[in-house]
Amino acid sequence: MLKKLRLGMIGGGEGAFIGAVHRIAAQIDNQYELVCGAFSSDAEKSRRSGQALGISNDRVYASYQELFERENLLPPAERVEVISIVTPNHLHFQPAKLALENGYHVILDKPMTFSLEEAIELKQIAGKSGRSFCLTHTYTGYPMIKEARHFIRSGQLGTIKKIYVEYPQGWLSTFEEGKDNKQAAWRTDPQKSGIAGAMGDIGTHAFNLAEYVSNLQVSKLCADINTVVEGRRLDDDGTVLLKFSNGASGMLLATQVAAGEENNLRIRVYGENGGIEWQQSDANTLQVKWLNKPAEVWRTGSAYLSSYAQHNTRTPAGHPEGYLEAFANLYRNFALTVKAGLEGRVPEEEWLDFPGAEEGVRGMAFIEHVIRSGQSAEKWTDFNI
Repeated sequence: MLKKLRLGMIGGGEGAFIGAVHRIAAQIDNQYELVCGAFSSDAEKSRRSGQALGISNDRVYASYQELFERENLLPPAERVEVISIVTPNHLHFQPAKLALENGYHVILDKPMTFSLEEAIELKQIAGKSGRSFCLTHTYTGYPMIKEARHFIRSGQLGTIKKIYVEYPQGWLSTFEEGKDNKQAAWRTDPQKSGIAGAMGDIGTHAFNLAEYVSNLQVSKLCADINTVVEGRRLDDDGTVLLKFSNGASGMLLATQVAAGEENNLRIRVYGENGGIEWQQSDANTLQVKWLNKPAEVWRTGSAYLSSYAQHNTRTPAGHPEGYLEAFANLYRNFALTVKAGLEGRVPEEEWLDFPGAEEGVRGMAFIEHVIRSGQSAEKWTDFNI
């Protein structure tokens, strides 16, 4: 019989978009059973959310502190095993810290924490805990992103010279936080989001994707950060010049004021022999462009792809796999890794391919360096942690 991991959720109650996405991702591969949760800081809302999800009333909690206190009293065979944290940024660190210290595996929505200092401390706690930790940088879960990373690691493009990554959105092109829009309200509130708006919300995704696909790390950056919409308290637009560890240069664009744009994240990486291009609006396609021969179109579900792409593909060629499936790949790989540990087995390399604490720390460092550079007269900032 398939053993499901017992999953608990902190946040993600009624009206919370990302909580529903996490629950769908957890269910796609039948690896988890949602058994408990503290779905809201409002006890009544948490109760209603738990009822709607079919959770037993005695395992729907009024706070995350109560969740840990009462779950710890249950027999090990009934107690929750994995905690999924889907709260706004300012409520990431403390629940994750308590979960790890109480012996639970953690899946945490990005960005990792409210500040770089918290991220560094949480990484240390995760390392000492002996528990697995996943940060949900969704886009690394796409099969053709896995293929792009593997392709570049194989050296076929030669030395990487140039990287472009862009994430344009338009949903905040007007003052949505003044229109009773819950998502806009917390994402533009420095008390809940942190020091960055667009750069923290979607810029971190673009940054993570650039480093993940290229297998390089940013060594310095130069940022132009803007707040375009009048009355907004955090950035909603920015462009960042990048220098990578091998000397390659790049550019990152993240904006939430590009009216008419949705979520077409796009990345291009060029080496001395050719380049690759991927965009979310055509997620099943990876374009491979060569210096002295015709370009190629690689497609999800094809037999010529690497084991990393094939492991993360569910449907036959020609059937589109999207955001939810990419998200589910993180949950599945994490579950397979946790189960291997519980059973004393060594996880497969493909299972271990999910973002963790190191990516979380670098994401928070990106936010702080970008904002510092954007506010500084001396624009180039060394990327130090």
